[in-house]
Amino acid sequence: KAVLLPIAIGVLTLSHDFLKNPENAHPEYPVLVLFAMLGMMLMVSSRSFLGLYVALELQSLSLYVLAAFMRNDAKSSEAGLKYFVLGALASGLLLYGISLIYGFTGTVSFAQLHTALALPKAPVEVVLGLVFVLAAFAFKIAAAPFHMWAPDVYEGAPTPVTAFFAAAPKLAGIALLIKVLYQPFGALGPQAQQILVVLSLISMAWGAFGAIAQSNVKRLMAYSSIGHVGYALIGLASGGSAGLQATLLYLLIYVPMTLGSFAVILCLRRDGRALEQLSDFAGLSRARPLLAACMALFMFSMIGVPPLAGFFGKLYVFLAALQSNLLWLALAGVVLSVVGAFYYLRLIKIMYFDKSSESFDRIPGWGVGVVLSVTAFFILAFILQPDFVAGFVKQAAAVLVSGA
Repeated sequence: KAVLLPIAIGVLTLSHDFLKNPENAHPEYPVLVLFAMLGMMLMVSSRSFLGLYVALELQSLSLYVLAAFMRNDAKSSEAGLKYFVLGALASGLLLYGISLIYGFTGTVSFAQLHTALALPKAPVEVVLGLVFVLAAFAFKIAAAPFHMWAPDVYEGAPTPVTAFFAAAPKLAGIALLIKVLYQPFGALGPQAQQILVVLSLISMAWGAFGAIAQSNVKRLMAYSSIGHVGYALIGLASGGSAGLQATLLYLLIYVPMTLGSFAVILCLRRDGRALEQLSDFAGLSRARPLLAACMALFMFSMIGVPPLAGFFGKLYVFLAALQSNLLWLALAGVVLSVVGAFYYLRLIKIMYFDKSSESFDRIPGWGVGVVLSVTAFFILAFILQPDFVAGFVKQAAAVLVSGA
């Protein structure tokens, strides 16, 4: 919750200039963001599948409307409709999984499920219910192969909303995944690990190779986020205290990298028109050197270049995998990190080596400047004070596992 609230503040700050446009100046925008945030906070506090489902739907309904917020834009309407239809399918999977679990255990309480499943062998039907629940969660965090909504929704939604999608639901979804796996389904660790390993590997591969062919920067960020979910799931698949803390640390680093990247994208305008193609970044280092430097910082951190924060995020999840004898998964992560570096480096190359005769508009409002400053400071300050963040992550992990 301590991380979710700053995300909401950051997104509303990014939206300051967006809401100045008369076409977008609808009072329900901040209300929808806050309702989505309320749903996420209730999700990570839930102690039963009933409360979990209600909170998840509160989040989802708010996000559906936010995706289609630009009423006069066909892409935004398409994004909202696509997200709604596929989200309803995921909600159906979740309900079916919960019904199977309830039918064979007689309870939806996490504490009672933990006691009921503390058997030498869990019923096959309960394991099947867990599979459906994990599939629904995978959709919510855009883990492959349940990611099909992400590229189109990221491209069509307003850019501040896309930044929100890329950060908050992923953090809340994976925190919820940790809560469910460590509390009610702690006894089903081996079965859950197999599913998580598959989701992690497919997500890393799909994110790395899918982004290579993209020319739209928001679609590129969608595939990038899919890949980052895969890396975060390595820690969760590894299990144990080290794996759990590695996952939370990775997410804590991922959030400022993502918000900062979208803040740069929001700054790119020409003749009042938002620029979203990779080719539009040409000449940015000459026209806006500080903006280009910030984007390069975020891209290098996403690659995992030492000593930036992103390097430590990947290092800890790979070390957690090694401790759990998942050497092949760690090696796959390293190889796919190298593949993924291509599209990040391509963006940096366009900014610094491609020329453009066209100019950029003045940087909009103070909001993006504040978010850029805070996120860039975090990425750099992490090098100096990693222990502070590690201590925070340790406390968060203890709370999620204990259900406090």
